[in-house]
Amino acid sequence: MNQAPNYPSGNNLLAGKNVLVTAAAGTGIGFAVARRCAEEGARVMISDIHERRLAEAAEQLAQFSQGAVVNCLCNVTKEDDVQALWRKAESELGHVDVVMNNAGLGGFAPLVEMTDEQWNVVLDVTLNGTFRMTRAALRHMMPRRAGVIVNNSSVLGWRAQPGQAHYAAAKAGVMALTRCAAMEAAEAGVRINAVAPSLAMHKFLEKVTPDGLLQELVQKEAFGRAAEPWEVANVMVFLASDYSSYMTGEVVAVSSQHP
Repeated sequence: MNQAPNYPSGNNLLAGKNVLVTAAAGTGIGFAVARRCAEEGARVMISDIHERRLAEAAEQLAQFSQGAVVNCLCNVTKEDDVQALWRKAESELGHVDVVMNNAGLGGFAPLVEMTDEQWNVVLDVTLNGTFRMTRAALRHMMPRRAGVIVNNSSVLGWRAQPGQAHYAAAKAGVMALTRCAAMEAAEAGVRINAVAPSLAMHKFLEKVTPDGLLQELVQKEAFGRAAEPWEVANVMVFLASDYSSYMTGEVVAVSSQHP
């Protein structure tokens, strides 16, 4: 097994930018990308539905940020919450340069046993939530003729895996949403791209994945290990930065797994 590389230092790729990250509490990609954005010089605002974990995340992120990290409770399945989040973002930050749409929900259920509730909740958080946040962002970014949105999809939007019909359908929807929204926003100078991780290991993933499946997936990775969440976050930072200025409507795989 290859070891993860050393954690990289920041290079001010997002200096002077205001970044809003959803689902940033905890130990997953959301927190990792919020930290990387702060380390790259951005002012960061985070949101999540878990009040205690959100406050803890903001406190932890403050040590990497040049100022206090603003936080706001938000359930992306509720339009009122999304609007309240944007009002606070504008009040606290003035404007938002970058949105990192990280909110998503997975699970495991064979299709023949899957309930409507299991299907609907994954689609509502993962796809509809990304739609609501993207719509709100474009309403603010397009009049300014500037802004970047980075969505979090998954390689399961392309690949098949048993027990993941709801999650794969939602992530494939995020890919399609990314491409279509990017075409609509391009004239206004707003860029929209997505990442598609294969396997980024964190504690929550271990809780929702059947025993043995994670090890099986790890063995399929060329490096013989899962990605660190910050390795996915690095690609999201690249897509948010001026280094990707000609990219829009793209879905970038963050993966070492090949069929």
